Amino acid sequence: MSSETAAPEANAGPDEAATGSTLQPTGAARRRGPFRVGERVQLTDERGRMNTIMLEVGGAFHTHRGFLNHDEIIGKMDGSVVTNNVGQQYQTLRPLLSDFVLSMPRGAAVVYPKDAGQIVTMADIFPGARVVEAGVGSGALSISLLRAVGDGGYLHSFERREEFADIARGNVETIFGGPHPAWQISLGDFQEEVVKAEAPGSVDRVVLDMLAPWECLDAVATVLAPGGVWINYVATVTQLSRTAEAIRADGRFTEPDAWESMVRGWHLEGLAVRPDHRMVAHTGFLLVTRRLADGVTGISVKRRPSKTEFSEEDLNAWTPGAVGERSVSDKKLRRAARDAIAGTNVQDDPTVTN
Repeated sequence: MSSETAAPEANAGPDEAATGSTLQPTGAARRRGPFRVGERVQLTDERGRMNTIMLEVGGAFHTHRGFLNHDEIIGKMDGSVVTNNVGQQYQTLRPLLSDFVLSMPRGAAVVYPKDAGQIVTMADIFPGARVVEAGVGSGALSISLLRAVGDGGYLHSFERREEFADIARGNVETIFGGPHPAWQISLGDFQEEVVKAEAPGSVDRVVLDMLAPWECLDAVATVLAPGGVWINYVATVTQLSRTAEAIRADGRFTEPDAWESMVRGWHLEGLAVRPDHRMVAHTGFLLVTRRLADGVTGISVKRRPSKTEFSEEDLNAWTPGAVGERSVSDKKLRRAARDAIAGTNVQDDPTVTN
């Protein structure tokens, strides 16, 4: 599989210009063409109700208003409208990445699309970047990072639990149609394993989604190149505060910057245009800083003095249960891993290559 894609010729036709060469970036072919056996498809009925199904030869989607044979969808183009046995119409579309992330098999909470998009942009994840991440969870953020670095980039993900790694691997291979050439996943503690796997100053970006990112200060400072970006995703104010104070005290990074985002949809129906009653509010905080050159002392931001010490009780309170993290049963993890791996069994068109 090539890491380069040939540019389309100047006078190529519309279809040729859209696809360029048959040597497409990993996963591109999976996002085009007719629906295939094993693909996930979004069905939206006449009342706007949405369901996601996995296409099977001879399969059927049943509701109280009849059934729709999967064979009616297989082979049709994305965006087709199909009809079930009693005349009910369904709009068929491939799920977008944001849809896939929210419905894919999971063992841990996923990074929401609104946060993943900001991580890719605010951490400046560029094509060809060398990125390490920790706290893979179900692979939602890994997918966005792999899309950003491309086939010529590098993403090394670290996960402590083998069950989560299996789920993430299944989800990543489902969305890309197989293993991604830029991705490597390792088991173990980030702060111990990353310094063994990556040379000092060789990493462009570090992305951490974990309980105690301040414990990784030395490891991040070792592998991150001068000017490189370190971005953290944390759930609580106390985690955010302690991470920021640890970065300031360390002296090898710039002044940290933190924010959260909230997304509110709008109801659009004739002249009844108003904000939705529900919104995606707090999911987590993002905190970003950059690595200074060796031997450089950062410029401290002048501020009024405040109490920043932590008591012994504070230091001993960082357990998953204390910050509201729910435990996941081994049975649920095994089921999610099976579901994730099942999504890799798409029967691709042999005439189309990645």
